[in-house]
Amino acid sequence: MALYKVGTIVNTHGIRGEVRVIATTDFPEERFAKGNKLIIDGKTPVEVEIATVRNHKQFVLLSFKDLQNINLVEQYKTHDLMVPEEALQDLAEDEFYYHEIVGLDVIDNATGQVLGKVAEIMELPANDVWVVKAKGQDDLFIPYIENVVTEIDLDAGVAKVDMLEEI
Repeated sequence: MALYKVGTIVNTHGIRGEVRVIATTDFPEERFAKGNKLIIDGKTPVEVEIATVRNHKQFVLLSFKDLQNINLVEQYKTHDLMVPEEALQDLAEDEFYYHEIVGLDVIDNATGQVLGKVAEIMELPANDVWVVKAKGQDDLFIPYIENVVTEIDLDAGVAKVDMLEEI
């Protein structure tokens, strides 16, 4: 069963079993709703049900049903919160999950040359930036904007780009 990360438990909060979570999902309101089930990743993954949820500063504070004590949740610090593939939401036609983009071959439209593979996606304030790795070359940083990334074909495993001219 494929699991996908939606957040990371970074610490506990108080003594009643709340944990501080940094959300890594674009849908925190839906993903971290009371009653939803998540999986705490680890050597032995643990399925939990959200009992309470509230926002605090840049964190989402969660408590889990049957884990309402700091001693029960402390062991999960630094663990990721995951959801199974069937829990992923359908996206619009021109939207993609990060796990669909990472690993794509990046092809330059002008030359037809494979520039490398998307290794990582950085979330920056203006737009996402793809880190493209190629053997024996420096990493390329490609902004995910309409006039640069012209086509994404998940079936073929490629993304086509128009490279910006260097200044």
